[in-house]
Amino acid sequence: MKRFSTLALGTLFAAGLGTVASPAFAQSPDIHHDRRDIRHDRQDLHSDRQNIHNQRADLHYDYQTLKQNRTTLRNDVKNGASADQITADRQAVYNEVKDIRGDQRTLFNDQRDGGRDSRDLRGDQRDLRQDLRD
Repeated sequence: MKRFSTLALGTLFAAGLGTVASPAFAQSPDIHHDRRDIRHDRQDLHSDRQNIHNQRADLHYDYQTLKQNRTTLRNDVKNGASADQITADRQAVYNEVKDIRGDQRTLFNDQRDGGRDSRDLRGDQRDLRQDLRD
């Protein structure tokens, strides 16, 4: 019986210490979580920069295609091409302008995402430095 009461008292004492110490453990810095966030933010930032690069290259090619389509339209009008050919050339120019506007919108969104990811990365790095100081 004495063994049982000692075991029960020890368990009760350990549970009491656990409840008292649990708030202290809950407020300890989660350094691994911060480092994981930093790693993910860096990956997002790298992905955004690559998307921006690809969008700029695509935009450059679209401008070249637009210039070529306008030249073709100008030459067809000057050389007296059929109305159907001129309409097709105008439609090609219109479609290319529309594609360029869509690419510009996508580029703007990628740049905005890159700025947000950069801000998140700086915030996570600041939090990690603060947690390491505490």
